[in-house]
Amino acid sequence: MRLHKGETLFRQGESGPLYHLKSGLLKILRVHEDGSTILVNIIVPDEIIPHHSLISPNPYYGTAVALVTCEVDVLPESEWYPTLQQNPEKCLAIAKQLQDKLRMMQQRIDQLTEVTPAKKLEKLERWFQAYIAPTTLTDVLTQDEIGQLIGLRRETVNRLLRAQVAAASNPPPTK
Repeated sequence: MRLHKGETLFRQGESGPLYHLKSGLLKILRVHEDGSTILVNIIVPDEIIPHHSLISPNPYYGTAVALVTCEVDVLPESEWYPTLQQNPEKCLAIAKQLQDKLRMMQQRIDQLTEVTPAKKLEKLERWFQAYIAPTTLTDVLTQDEIGQLIGLRRETVNRLLRAQVAAASNPPPTK
């Protein structure tokens, strides 16, 4: 299945199949009772989601939206869970995927614990480049979403991005 930027794969609270992201990027949004949303996760190629349903079914924790054009395989529950019971190698593959996701989350924590806002943004940009180059972070996320990922206000993100543009257009003189 193909999803285009902005299209929804599944919605928070619904139940259904698992999905394998073959290419592209998805964002997972958590919707609050007042209708506000917060970006809680980024899904990268080769992940199977939702993570919390890899071993047993649960309703979707958030809403999955395509950040760019995505290729996604549907993994029906009626096939996925029986296969796990019969195939220990598949269980090991799931454990490795969850390990990789934990490592990715450790990188995200590292971004959040940077002392300066500029360093937080710099680390997030470097992380994203592994998945979206030559597209830039601001091509796929709003300033508000960037701030949600690294614990900054939108205004701070805006100021940092403007400073980057200014620095790029006015490089320091060489001696």
